[in-house]
Amino acid sequence: MIPEIGHFALILALLVSLVLGTLPIIGAASGNAVWMGLARPAARAQFLLIAVAFVCLAYAFAAMDYSVMYVAANSNSKLPIQFRIAAVWGGHEGSLLLWAMILSIWTVAVSLFSKHLPDDMRARILGVMGLVSVGFLLFMLMVSNPFERLIPAALDGRDLNPLLQDPGMIFHPPMLYMGYVGFSVAFAFSIAALLGGQLDAAWARWSRPWTTLAWVFLTLGIMAGSNWAYYELGWGGWWFWDAVENASFMPWLVGTALIHSLAVTEKRGSFKAWTVLLAICAFSLSLLGTFLVRSGVLTSVHAFATDPRRGLFILAFLVVVIGGSLALFAWRAPTIGRGGKFSVISRESFLLANNVLLAVAAISVLLGTLYPLFLDALGFGKISVGPPYFDSVFAPLMAPALFLMGIGPIARWKNASLPELAKRLRWAFGVSIATAIILPLLLGNLTPMIGLGLFLAVWVFATTANLVYQRLRGSDQALITRIKSTPRSWWGMVAAHLGIAVFTVGVTIVKGYESEIAVRMAPGDVAHLAGFDFTFVGVDEIQGPNYSASRGQLRVTKNGVERTVLTSEKRLYTVTNMPMTEAGISPAVIHDLYASLGEPLTDGAWSVRIYHKPMVEWIWFGCLMMGFGGILALSDRRYRIKKRSKDEALANEAVA
Repeated sequence: MIPEIGHFALILALLVSLVLGTLPIIGAASGNAVWMGLARPAARAQFLLIAVAFVCLAYAFAAMDYSVMYVAANSNSKLPIQFRIAAVWGGHEGSLLLWAMILSIWTVAVSLFSKHLPDDMRARILGVMGLVSVGFLLFMLMVSNPFERLIPAALDGRDLNPLLQDPGMIFHPPMLYMGYVGFSVAFAFSIAALLGGQLDAAWARWSRPWTTLAWVFLTLGIMAGSNWAYYELGWGGWWFWDAVENASFMPWLVGTALIHSLAVTEKRGSFKAWTVLLAICAFSLSLLGTFLVRSGVLTSVHAFATDPRRGLFILAFLVVVIGGSLALFAWRAPTIGRGGKFSVISRESFLLANNVLLAVAAISVLLGTLYPLFLDALGFGKISVGPPYFDSVFAPLMAPALFLMGIGPIARWKNASLPELAKRLRWAFGVSIATAIILPLLLGNLTPMIGLGLFLAVWVFATTANLVYQRLRGSDQALITRIKSTPRSWWGMVAAHLGIAVFTVGVTIVKGYESEIAVRMAPGDVAHLAGFDFTFVGVDEIQGPNYSASRGQLRVTKNGVERTVLTSEKRLYTVTNMPMTEAGISPAVIHDLYASLGEPLTDGAWSVRIYHKPMVEWIWFGCLMMGFGGILALSDRRYRIKKRSKDEALANEAVA
C-alpha cells in the first residue's frame, strides 16, 4: 500500500507541476493576478507531494519491501541501515526521484524567499521551474517508475553496489544534486527576465545569491566525490577525468563564470546578454550530465544501466529545454542592450577575459567527453580520451585564468592604468617568481610545470594579500572596525581566491612529487619510500555485516620512531561476490601515507602498493575554502530583504 501512495503522489505532483508551469506564466503575460497568485501555493503543493513519494520509497527500503522492483535490485537484508537509506538514490529510478525532490526544494525555497520580487517576475520564475519538473516527473512515471511492483516478491534483494557502500554515498550525491539542480534557479531567472524584458541590476542582484548557493553546493559535492574516490578506489587518485566527473565539472566552470558575470551586471550594468547565456549554459550542462549518466551512452563507474527508451526521452527533453531557451535568447537578446562601456584595460575587461577562458575550458572538457561518443555513433570505432588530452588542453587555459585572477580585483572599474597596476603588483610578481624557482630547487626537482604551478599559486595568494592590505590600510578607524565594515561578499571573494591558491599548491606538489612502489611483502618484510620504513605486520581475517575481509597492517617508522600504522582491507561482499579494496591512509598537512592491499601470493605474502602523497590534503582544503567564501558572500547584508529599497537605489545608481 505504501508504494501505491508514493506512486499516486507522483501523479498528483505531475498535475500540480502542469498547473505551476502554465497558468502563472500565462497570467504574467496577460496581467491576470489570480493566475499569477497560483505559483506560490502550487510550488508548495508540489514539494509536499514529491516529499511524500520520497518518504514512501525510503520506507520501502527501511522495511525491506522486496515487492518493489527497485528495492529488490538495490538492497539486501544484510545491508546496514544507513546504506539501505542511501540506496534510495543508489540506482537510476531513485536518483531521478532525488533530482525531482531537490528541484522541488529549490522551487519552494524561491516561493518562500521571493516575496520582494514583482509578482509577474516571481510567477515566471516559478513557472519555468514547474515546466522543468514536468519533464522529470513525466520521465519517472513513463519509463523510470521507482514504485514498480515485482510479482511475486523476491525473497531477498540483490544488494547495493559495494562501491556505493560507503559514508560518501550518504553525502556526495545529495550535495552534488543540490548544485546541479540549483542552477535551475539561475536558468529560471534568466528565462523569466527574457520573457518579461527586465534585465537590469536589480535582476542580477535577485539571482546572484541563488547562483552562489548552487555553486557552493556543487563545489562541495565535487570535493566530496573526489575525496571518496581517493580513499575508496584504492590507487590514490583524486581526479580521473571520468565522463561523469566531467559532467559535474563543466557546470562548475560555467557557474564560476556566471557568478563573476552577475557581479559585473549588478554593479556596472554590463555583460547582460553574456550573463543570461551563461545561466542557460550552466543548467543545460547539468541536464547534459543527466543524459550522460542515465542514457546508457557511456561507460563509467557512475553510469546506470538502462534501456534505449530512457535515452531517447532524456535526449528529447534536452533538445526541448536547451533548444527552446537558446531560441528565446536569440529572439530577445537584441533587445537587452549593451550596458555600460569600458576600456580594454579595466576590471570589466579582465573579468570578461577570465569568463571566456572558463567557458572555453568547459568546451574543451565537453569535446573530450563527447568526441568518443560521436565517433562510436558514426561507426568509426571506440576510442578513449583520457588524462593526457585533458591535462594538455585544460592546463594551458587555466594558467592565464589564474594570472588574470590576481589582476582583476585590483584593477579599477571602467578604466585602469597599466603603469599603476604594474607598480601595485611588482612585489607580488617578484615574490611569485622567486618562490617558483627556489622552492622546487630546495625540494630537488624543478620542472617547467612545477615552476608554473607554484608561480600561479603564489601569485594568486600574493595579489589577494595585497588587495586586503590596500583595503584595510590608511584609515583612522580601528583595524577591527575596518574589517567589520567591509562587506562580507568582499571577504567571500578573498576566501574563495585564497582557496584557489591553496588548491593549486596541492595539485602542483602532489603531481610533481608523489611517489609509489608496488612490492611483494610477507610478515616482517620492510619497504622503503620517501624516507619512511613500512613494515608488514601481517593479515587478519575479519567478518563484516555483509562481507568478509583480509585486513593487513603496515607499521610506519622514520629514523626508528614509529609514526603510524596503516590498515588496509581486501573485502569480499558475500551477496554480490564482488571484491573491494579499502585503503589505509594516514592524512597530514604535509603529506599522506597511503597503502593498498592487493592479491594474496605464495607463502603468506601479499602484493602491496604504497604511496607518498605530499600536500594532497591541500586540494580538498582549498575546495572547503572556496565553499566557505561562497557562504560568506551569501551572508552579505545586501541580500537581505529589509535592505531592498536602499540596494535597488544603489544598483540603479551604478547602472547610471
